[in-house]
Amino acid sequence: MLPILLEGRKVINMELSGYLKKHFGFDTFKGTQKEIIQNLLDGRDSFVLMPTGGGKSLCYQLPAMIKSGTAIIVSPLIALMKNQVDAMRGFSEEDGIAHFLNSSLTKPEILKVKEDILSKKTKMLYVAPESLTKEENIKFLQQVEISFYAIDEAHCISEWGHDFRPEYRRIRPIVEEIGKAPIIALTATATPKVQHDIQKNLGMINADVFKSSFNRANLYYDIRPKTNATKEIIKIVKDNPGKSGIIYCLSRKKVEELAETLQVNGISALAYHAGMDSATRSGNQDKFLMEDVDVIVATIAFGMGIDKPDVRFVIHFDIPKSLEGYYQETGRAGRDGGEGKCITFYSYKDIQKLEKFMQGKPVAEQEIGRHLLLETVSYAESALCRRKHLLHYFGEDYKQENCECCDNCLHPKEQFEGQEYIEMLLKVVLAVKEYFKADHVAAILCGNGNYGVKSYKHHHIPEFGIGKEKDVKFWNAVIRQALIAKLLTKDIENYGLLKVTEKGHKFIKEPKSFWLIQDHDYDKEEEELLKPQGGGGSADPILFAMLKDLRKRIAKEKGLPPFVIFQDPSLEDMSIHYPISLEEMQNMTGVGAGKAQRYGKKFCEVIKAYVDENEIERPVDMIVKSVVNKSGLKVYIIQSIDRKVPLDTIAAAKGIEMNALLKEIEAIVYSGTKINIDYYINEVLDEDHQEDIYLYFKEDAENESIKAALKELGEEEYTEEDVRLMRIKFLCKEGN
Repeated sequence: MLPILLEGRKVINMELSGYLKKHFGFDTFKGTQKEIIQNLLDGRDSFVLMPTGGGKSLCYQLPAMIKSGTAIIVSPLIALMKNQVDAMRGFSEEDGIAHFLNSSLTKPEILKVKEDILSKKTKMLYVAPESLTKEENIKFLQQVEISFYAIDEAHCISEWGHDFRPEYRRIRPIVEEIGKAPIIALTATATPKVQHDIQKNLGMINADVFKSSFNRANLYYDIRPKTNATKEIIKIVKDNPGKSGIIYCLSRKKVEELAETLQVNGISALAYHAGMDSATRSGNQDKFLMEDVDVIVATIAFGMGIDKPDVRFVIHFDIPKSLEGYYQETGRAGRDGGEGKCITFYSYKDIQKLEKFMQGKPVAEQEIGRHLLLETVSYAESALCRRKHLLHYFGEDYKQENCECCDNCLHPKEQFEGQEYIEMLLKVVLAVKEYFKADHVAAILCGNGNYGVKSYKHHHIPEFGIGKEKDVKFWNAVIRQALIAKLLTKDIENYGLLKVTEKGHKFIKEPKSFWLIQDHDYDKEEEELLKPQGGGGSADPILFAMLKDLRKRIAKEKGLPPFVIFQDPSLEDMSIHYPISLEEMQNMTGVGAGKAQRYGKKFCEVIKAYVDENEIERPVDMIVKSVVNKSGLKVYIIQSIDRKVPLDTIAAAKGIEMNALLKEIEAIVYSGTKINIDYYINEVLDEDHQEDIYLYFKEDAENESIKAALKELGEEEYTEEDVRLMRIKFLCKEGN
C-alpha cells in the first residue's frame, strides 16, 4: 500500500499514476489532470477551466483520497451531489468515504454523516452553499481537519455567469471562519470576465490557472426555426431509437406538457424539475441513469447535474438565457467522445419573453441580462461557424474556417450587402428621437400606417415608408442584426426603446459595407423542414382534390358552407399524413375529437381506399398524438359559459382583453366542442342583426374570413366583435 502523502510533499509522476490506478482503475490521466492534482497536493490554490466531459471531478476526488483530512466540496445541485457520492462509494468498500450535507437529509441521516466525518472515514463532504453558511455546520466543521476546499460550478459566484447564486459570494468569509486550506475552483464555462470575478471573490487572484480547450470536436451544433418544434422533436427521438437524450424547456409547465406528449407518442420519457417532490425527481433521474427511460425533459433553470457519458442528443425547446448556459447544457452530450447532437429551436419571440421577465429587476441585473441575451441572439442568428463563434466567446481562437460539424458550415447561409438598409434604419431611429420600440420603427420603415404610427403623426415624417419594398419582418430582423453589431442598443429599463450607439453615430458619418444574413428570419414558416418523408413531403394533390370534392358533397347535403365541415389546412394535413382512423384524424390541424366524430368517418374511408389502391406507405411516425387539453383557462371559460357568465366578466376575471377571450373561444369551437353563447349575444345584438350575420355565413360566405364578412355586411353597421360572436354561434349550431 502506498503511503499517505503529507501536506506540501511532492509526488513523483509514477506514484500519482499508482494512486489513480488504485482508487479509480485508470492507467493514464486526461489532459491537464495530473498537473492540477499535483498543484493541489503541493498546497497551492488552483483555478480550473475545463469543458464538460474533460474530467474536472477527478481533479479534486483523487487528491481527497490521497491527502489526510476531509475535502469540502461546494456544489449547487443536490442531484449532482447524490450522483457523485454514489459514484465515489462505487470505487470504495466503505460507504462513509463520501457524504453530502444538504436540505434533503433527515436528522438521523445528518448525525450519521457527522459521525463518519469525526471518525475520519469520510474523505469527501459535498455541501450546498446554503448548508455551508449555517452556523451549526460552521461550528461542526471547525472541529474537522480540512484537506482543501473545492468550489464546483464556480461560475455561480459571478453576476456575469449564467447561473448566479448570491450564496456563492459568501464562501470566502465562511472558509476564513472554518479554517484556511487550499482552494480549487472549477467550472466548465467562464468568459475571461467571469474568471476574473471568480478569482477576485474567492481571494485567489494569484492561483495557478489551468485552462483546457473549449472545443468539443464530437458535438454537432444546429439551430432550427421554432416551427412545429414538438413534431420535430418527436421525429428526432424516433430517428434515434434507444439512445439517451435530454430536452430542456424554460418552464416547469412546458416540461410536463412535453414529457406527456412524448409518452403518448410511444417515447420512453420522464419529466424533471425543481417543483417536483424529491422522491419523484430523484427516482426519474435514477431511471434515466439506469437506462429504464431514454429521454429526460428538464428545466434549464434548475439544471440536471447528471454525469451520464452516453447522452447522444441534447435538445433545447427554448433557447437558454446565455451562451454559458447553452455551452454547459449542450456539453452534456457525448461526454464519452461519441456522437453528440445539440439541436436548439429558436424564435426571437422567446428572447422578447426573456426581456420582459427582466423588467422590474435592479438596473445592474437588467444590464447584465441584456448583454447575455444579446450574445445569445448573435450566436443563434449568425452565419458564422457555430464552433468558431462559441470558442471566441470563451476567449479561444478556432483556426479552421469550416468545422464541418454545425449547421452553418454544412449549409451556409446566404449573405447580402445591407449598408443602405442600416442607414435607413438609423435615420428612422433618430427621426423619432430614439423614443420608440423595434415594432414601431419597423412599421415606419415599411410604410405601415397603423394606429400607433398615426397617433404620433409619424406617417407624416419624411422617413415614413423609405423601406417600403421590404416588410415588417425583414426590418425587425435588420434591427436585431444592428443590435448584435452594437450600432443600436435597447433600453430595457424604458420598455425596450431603441437608441443609436456611439458606433452607430460613427456609421452614419462614415457608412461602410455591412453584410446582412439572408436566412435570418427564424419566425418564418419553413414547412419544408417539417414535411415527413415517405408520404411525399407535401400535400398529395390528387387526394387533396378528392377530399375537397367529398367536403363539397357533405356540405351540399347539410346545406352548409364547406369551411364549416373542415377548413383547407385540415384537408392539406390529411393529404400529408393519410389518417385512416378517428384517433389519427383528431390529430390533424384544426380537427378536435368533436369534429372527428361528426365528420371524420367518411374522410377516413376515402383516405384508406386511396392508400390501399396506390400502395402508399403512410408516415405514421409523424402523426403526432396530442394529450388531452388540460388548459385551466379553457376549462374556466367553458364552465363560465355553462353558467351564463357575461363574456366581458369572464375576460375581466382572467385579466385578458375581449379579443384574447374570443380567440380562446374560437379555438374551443374549432376543435369541435359545442358551447352556447346566445345569452350574451342577445344582450349585445338585436334579432335582425343576428339574422343578417347568420344568413351571411350560411348562404353567402365562401370562407370564414371576418374581413370579407365586414366588407359584405358593412363596417359602419357591424363591428368585428359582432361578426366573431355570430360566427362562433353559427359554427357551434351548424358545424359541431
